Amino acid sequence: MGRRGRSSWPELQAGPLIAGGVLLGVGGVLALIGLAVAGSHIAAATRKWAAEMDVPPGGLARLKRDQARTAAAAGASSWREHPNATIGWSGRTGGSNS
Repeated sequence: MGRRGRSSWPELQAGPLIAGGVLLGVGGVLALIGLAVAGSHIAAATRKWAAEMDVPPGGLARLKRDQARTAAAAGASSWREHPNATIGWSGRTGGSNS
């Protein structure tokens, strides 16, 4: 038993761990800066695109909403006024009518 007791954990040196942590931190900061630059460019391009539109996005959304409401009302009216709507079809298939 001339050996010293062995640890169950590996021996770690502080230098490489500190260097790795610093590099991770620097990389994270650079990634955030890149995200900010790209995001601001996308936001500016989107604002410019919206300003150049003939109909602003809000107006286009209202127009499409009104078109959908009109189409839904026409479809519902057509469904209610269809000749088969007054027959009273029960949904049974086959068999007698009674």
